[in-house]
Amino acid sequence: MLKKRAVSESSKIVAGLSNIEQDFCVQPPEVTNSTKVISTGSTLLDLAITGTRRRGGGVPGGIIVEVFGPSGSGKTAVLAEMAAYAQARGGDIRFDDPEARLDREYSEIYGMKLQAKNYNRPDTVRQMFQGLWDWEPAPKRKGAINLSGEDSLAALSTEMEMEDQDKMGMKRAKDFSEGLRKTCRLIANKNWLIVCTNQEREGTDGHPHTPGGKGIPYYSSLRIRITPMFGKDKIFKSKTINKVKHDSVIGIRSICEVKKSSIDVPYRKAPVFIVFGVGIDDVRGNLTWMKENTGATKYVAGDKEFAFVEDAISHVEENNLESALRETVIDTWESIQRELRVERKRKLRE
Repeated sequence: MLKKRAVSESSKIVAGLSNIEQDFCVQPPEVTNSTKVISTGSTLLDLAITGTRRRGGGVPGGIIVEVFGPSGSGKTAVLAEMAAYAQARGGDIRFDDPEARLDREYSEIYGMKLQAKNYNRPDTVRQMFQGLWDWEPAPKRKGAINLSGEDSLAALSTEMEMEDQDKMGMKRAKDFSEGLRKTCRLIANKNWLIVCTNQEREGTDGHPHTPGGKGIPYYSSLRIRITPMFGKDKIFKSKTINKVKHDSVIGIRSICEVKKSSIDVPYRKAPVFIVFGVGIDDVRGNLTWMKENTGATKYVAGDKEFAFVEDAISHVEENNLESALRETVIDTWESIQRELRVERKRKLRE
């Protein structure tokens, strides 16, 4: 059986941000208490975000997060998972849905219980920010992280744009910059977490970009780009029924890359498996990652090995081995990071 390791809880969160740090939404790096972070629903993505700052990683409060990528890559799934985890850990959540895509069925997949008063469909950037500033969260646990989800920024307009007076979108970029500047100070003081999704589109120069100007990348302490995994973007399930083999696409496989981070090392990557009707499949992701990164030829689940991942998943879930598997992934990830660590003599300054 896999051996569980208790999550270490040590050192205090560095307090007293300077005015400069507040202006730029810088989060203190020493985040070690599990109640002060929330999960993305993916062990591997949690580790990619803050795995060298705290065991198991996760996302701290007091920052703005941008999850961006092309359509259908899983941005809303990551946001919904984070909202569900914030709620599960005693925090309150609100959701801005200008595209009106979040229905009750989708919410139930992720275990979100969203009150009507905390669900909004703003049309403009200013409406979104005003709703956020007026929010009075009611967390069930003192000190819990309260999360506001914005899905998605690309769908928001401005009053001028709606009246066909701002075809270039310059007013929208200005509204985002002004709103984010004020929001940064607000959430740093209240330990709120703002998670925004944003559409990645091809620009006139042939390179992808995100709408809304430079304010969003500038004020975000954490930016995660999610894209379909090339050549392996679909999850299939095969089964023989009435002596006939049937194949079905049951989900997608994407890759997340930390493009910017003020809370740990950037540019780490993590695969994310999203199964339709289930959400982020952490068990599948952990089993696959262990197989691919340990040289194993089979999927290892507890004290057994399996040739097929579906069989390994069933064994893990039937025997409640999810936590033990997660701890093994964390141990393995940390051992790899230790080998990759750059150890140098401290620079002499004369």
